[in-house]
Amino acid sequence: MIDQETAGRLDGYIEENLERYLDELRQLCAQPSVSAQNLGIQETAGLVSLMLAQRGFDVRTIPLTGGYPVVYAETPGQISRTMIFYNHYDVQPPEPLELWETPPFEPNIRDGKMYARGVSDDKGHIVSRLAAIDAVRAVTGRLPCRIKFLIEGEEEIGSPRLEKFVEENRGLLAADACVWESGGVDPAGRPQFYLGMRGICYLQLRVKTATKDAHSGLGGSIFPNAAWRLTWALASLKGPDETIKVAGFYDDVLPPSERDRQLLADLPSYEESYRQIYGLKGFLKGLTGVDLRQEAVFQPTCTIAGVTTGYQGPGGKTVLPAEASAKVDFRLVPNQDPFDIAEKAGRHLNSEGFDDVEVEVLAQEHPARVDPDHPFVKLAIDTARLVYGAEPVVEPMVGGSGPMYPFVEYLKVPIITPGVGYFGSLAHAPNENMQISEFLRGTKLMARILAEYSIS
Repeated sequence: MIDQETAGRLDGYIEENLERYLDELRQLCAQPSVSAQNLGIQETAGLVSLMLAQRGFDVRTIPLTGGYPVVYAETPGQISRTMIFYNHYDVQPPEPLELWETPPFEPNIRDGKMYARGVSDDKGHIVSRLAAIDAVRAVTGRLPCRIKFLIEGEEEIGSPRLEKFVEENRGLLAADACVWESGGVDPAGRPQFYLGMRGICYLQLRVKTATKDAHSGLGGSIFPNAAWRLTWALASLKGPDETIKVAGFYDDVLPPSERDRQLLADLPSYEESYRQIYGLKGFLKGLTGVDLRQEAVFQPTCTIAGVTTGYQGPGGKTVLPAEASAKVDFRLVPNQDPFDIAEKAGRHLNSEGFDDVEVEVLAQEHPARVDPDHPFVKLAIDTARLVYGAEPVVEPMVGGSGPMYPFVEYLKVPIITPGVGYFGSLAHAPNENMQISEFLRGTKLMARILAEYSIS
């Protein structure tokens, strides 16, 4: 472990330069970078490249065919090992704008928080990692290891080109350890690490039964109704008992190990928080405790995320819809394959008589796991315990999805998730924010992990 004097000097440097880093974060957040709208992408890639180049990194902006550029950077260190940071510079759309207390791309600090779109997801993490690197350099006079950055611009639209990029650039991206794009603390302020992500197969279903909508009195008895057609198709996917009825859907599901169950048992319970926040009376299947936690992350899902058809305005309109569409996401667990699931879903609809329902794939990502007992993971957890003065929360999997798979599959790296986020950051929502106190703690943790990595 690094000595107390070095740790104190790292902390002191970060505290003394806090305003400088908040100014840098303001500048980054003031630049829109909405991937879903192709808004400000090139400008933000350029700004991120400049921030890295100013720190002596060798920076390359790599265009992706049909997509947005990847910012790649590297700089040498004292030892041969390499740490790669994965981040993203794109953000979610800020709408609905009327729900923001201050404009989303005009960063504002109030009540100990900075408010802006992307401040937590993911621009605060980018600046925090740069600040940690600055601190280690300033205090020790060197960087402990070779450092690489891969900062993409398509994470918020499902990273559709990242897996291919990582697979084709394994030599360029080769590393011994990886720091993931996000992380932070749980509702009690304890440092939180997650060691895996579910995959996703996101589909859009469409059906068209006529060339135009009709009066429901005219066609209700004799015309096919697109809304009913889609409803029946959706109902075929999952039963009232929550079982997904797609043939072969569960064939490749890998159940949690005893080590996973142990980690789940050690997690704090958020059941009451979920009940209060979401107004729930209980959970599906009546589950509680470890069984609920296991179901939440190790069980695949089929979720209707949205349905569009007919008239949905105020008052009544007696119309028979000619078209209907729905967005459906399947969250996948180890060892399910999103490409396989998309094919099975399509075959299922055909076999059930819904060959008129068009299936479009919107996003696909594989699930991924990290060894909870890898030395790099243990180093991060032990360091977090010292920085936060609390026992870290270690989750074997989280329910959400992200592009972790290519890093695990092609780069074979252990992944840690320190960060500056917190339970109320409102990422993806209006009034996204970052607690400045968590920016400080997350940056101190990252600086110490870097310093520890040089001697571990």
